[in-house]
Amino acid sequence: MYTLAVQRDFVAQHYLVGGDWGAENLWHSHHYRLELTLEGATLDKHGYLVDIVDVEANLEAIVAHYKDKTLNDLPEFAELNPSIEHFTRIVCLTLADRIAAPNIHAFTVRIWENQIAWAAYRHQRR
Repeated sequence: MYTLAVQRDFVAQHYLVGGDWGAENLWHSHHYRLELTLEGATLDKHGYLVDIVDVEANLEAIVAHYKDKTLNDLPEFAELNPSIEHFTRIVCLTLADRIAAPNIHAFTVRIWENQIAWAAYRHQRR
């Protein structure tokens, strides 16, 4: 099994809703680190798992969409608490739709909201 991972950092804001989480209920920023991991059993005719230029372009588009935004204000977070768990699922499924490499069978997005806390979501293509 081959694995390729790419990371990007960005700052975005949110505030948690639906519970009493103290300061987390107030609007605040995080310096997020997003890591996309791709898995597949075969390489293409050039010996690559995926076109890294395409992956990086899609990752840059995702980062540009969230950079310096308040997650709560975005339509994909409507009716959701903007937790890193929800954030990882939303980003993972978006990237899985955008990256068309046929030999990729699993996508994992891991997002750190600080140096010690992260969440991940893994999507397998059928």
